[in-house]
Amino acid sequence: MTGNAPSPQWGELPIRDELRGKSPYGAPQLDVPVRLNTNENPYPLPEILVRRIAERVAEAARTLNRYPDRDAVELRTELARYLTRTAGHPVAAAGVWAANGSNEVIQQLLQAFAGPGRTAIGFEPSYSMHALIARGTGTDWISGPRNDDFTIDVEAAVRAIGERRPDVVFICSPNNPTGTAVDSATVLALYEAAQAAKPSMVVVDEAYVEFSHRPSLLPLIEGRRNLVVSRTMSKAFGAAGLRLGYLAADPAVVDAVQLVRLPYHLSAVTQATALAALEHTDTLLGYVEQLKAERDRLVTELRAIGCEVTDSDANFVQFGRFDSAQRAWRGLLDRGVLVRDNGVPGWLRVTAGTPAENDAFLDAVRELMKENA
Repeated sequence: MTGNAPSPQWGELPIRDELRGKSPYGAPQLDVPVRLNTNENPYPLPEILVRRIAERVAEAARTLNRYPDRDAVELRTELARYLTRTAGHPVAAAGVWAANGSNEVIQQLLQAFAGPGRTAIGFEPSYSMHALIARGTGTDWISGPRNDDFTIDVEAAVRAIGERRPDVVFICSPNNPTGTAVDSATVLALYEAAQAAKPSMVVVDEAYVEFSHRPSLLPLIEGRRNLVVSRTMSKAFGAAGLRLGYLAADPAVVDAVQLVRLPYHLSAVTQATALAALEHTDTLLGYVEQLKAERDRLVTELRAIGCEVTDSDANFVQFGRFDSAQRAWRGLLDRGVLVRDNGVPGWLRVTAGTPAENDAFLDAVRELMKENA
């Protein structure tokens, strides 16, 4: 399900041709008892962190008459420290960049390395914003192949990269909406193909990596100047409302991205809030462990109900197969449960919620399956 329909007034504006007939990105925001459609962390921030955020923001408020630190040095230093500790690979602050959500990170990468006359490739179904942001930056989009089990068809992908010679290659691990993780051998094969075709940027989107059974692919950036790993604080950190994304790469990539970033793009309040959250990493990652257990429970119980389920390394589960995903989506909504219809034929996606939310979802699926038996 996408968001709002295109405005009928758009036809009266001299809008770019490639944007005509498109819809803004977004999931339905409906007032229902159980909302499991946007991969948010269902646990509110702990009170001790809320108080620390208030303290940090109060400190920042005293100098709001001045522009914030344009380069967010303190924040990038703490993000580098977090990555070094959790990914088992040393990362310097000079190789980290932060922006307003990982979507802005992706946009800046495309502005710097793609754009009109250049192309980007992703392996669909995958995160739809990759294609949308590419289109918004004037970049031609190539839809690459996947296998029937939603893993990347490596041989076909290498061939497509060699033939199409894209300027940017997107790899989503774990992949949204399927939840499938990508192994290092696949990333290396695609990276080598991209460098052989012509020097191209390879972006590994790790928005959900903290939920994965597999280790981060971050160590692969060592010695690979054209490899980027993007992350977010929206999911594992339970800070979707913060809008803070970041990347790790060779410092040369960070220098290049700064050519296109807007001046003072990260507010002092955003930087202060993110720094407070990073002080409580261990507590927040404890919630991640609870969500991983709930995700695994969803997989087990959905299969027991009779659903087909894609193995998931994220905080969501893709399940089906339905004769009509839209009709199944509506059936669950009628029972007070909102999940996501991503447009993958026959499949829906559910975010792992609290135990009570997941119970309500599973009960609704059981009723739906019994009704359609």
